Amino acid sequence: MGRGFDPMTENLLKVKNLQISYSSSLSEEIVVRQISFQIKQGEVVALVGESGSGKTQVSLSIIRLLSDEAKVSGEIILADTGDLLSLTEKQMNKIRGKDVSMIFQEPMTALNPVFTIGFQIVEALRAHKNYSKKEAREQALYLLKQVKIQNPEARLDEYPHELSGGMRQRVLIAIALASQPKLLIADEPTTALDVTTQAEILDLLRELQEKSKISILFITHDLGVVAELCDSVLVMYRGKIVEQGSVKAIFEKPSHPYTKLLMDSVPRLGEKLKPQELAPSFEKKASKGGCVFFDRCSLRDHDVCFSSEPQFKVLSTEHQSACFFPEKVGENRL
Repeated sequence: MGRGFDPMTENLLKVKNLQISYSSSLSEEIVVRQISFQIKQGEVVALVGESGSGKTQVSLSIIRLLSDEAKVSGEIILADTGDLLSLTEKQMNKIRGKDVSMIFQEPMTALNPVFTIGFQIVEALRAHKNYSKKEAREQALYLLKQVKIQNPEARLDEYPHELSGGMRQRVLIAIALASQPKLLIADEPTTALDVTTQAEILDLLRELQEKSKISILFITHDLGVVAELCDSVLVMYRGKIVEQGSVKAIFEKPSHPYTKLLMDSVPRLGEKLKPQELAPSFEKKASKGGCVFFDRCSLRDHDVCFSSEPQFKVLSTEHQSACFFPEKVGENRL
């Protein structure tokens, strides 16, 4: 389970007190709430949570692709570069695609439909490398071979609509890796694919990561993917990281009620699927300073959880939980 965890590896990325909000004339909505985490050199980190938890907002803030309406505070520090939030757009353009790349969830919207696959890979290469057109095309062909696209010579001159979903996703991986980035952000890259193709893409990412030792932030809601591909996990709920640690520690002993709920929602072979209280019950919502999971938590203590926000408790060198009662989480199915 997982690929091992080395706490001594040097940090590549440090996110400190990141907060993202959107304002209107009537109110301000905070979608990411003062989160902090690190990604080590060569580490694969999963960012897990259901839709609307803020995962994609975090990824877009790292690569500086949030809309102009977003208000962002905190620090996103990339090794040898400094705080990405302090860079000008011109400076960030030199980083984006070169040091930090992203694979998006839906390749049909990420690829330009009016340009060939070869043209798009060549443009990505020439944006950061001093290649001639001939050299760039040769490198594009090499990249397509690396991502195991069949008949790569012909694919260079084809358009996105001529490729299958799995092949388009392989092209996006080739583009993301074109300039040998330090950090790859993968935003649910297998969600739109069938199960067989998902497995092939995951195997490909694992193989490429092991060869290049690139760091990956893998955004997903699929715990099976996390167990197979990742070293450590950040569990996110309503804009907060509520549990974090190594894959081994969290899968063996989930210590936040939300993490436990996610795991209990995964069907097990031979076990009857049990209904889970997945929809928030807003009449139980905590006060402004209370726990974000209060309305869905069977362990909640009204006096404590309603009015106070839990801070991280260190459970081991590889495991932390933002819960007042982490020791009670594993006692039974929630």
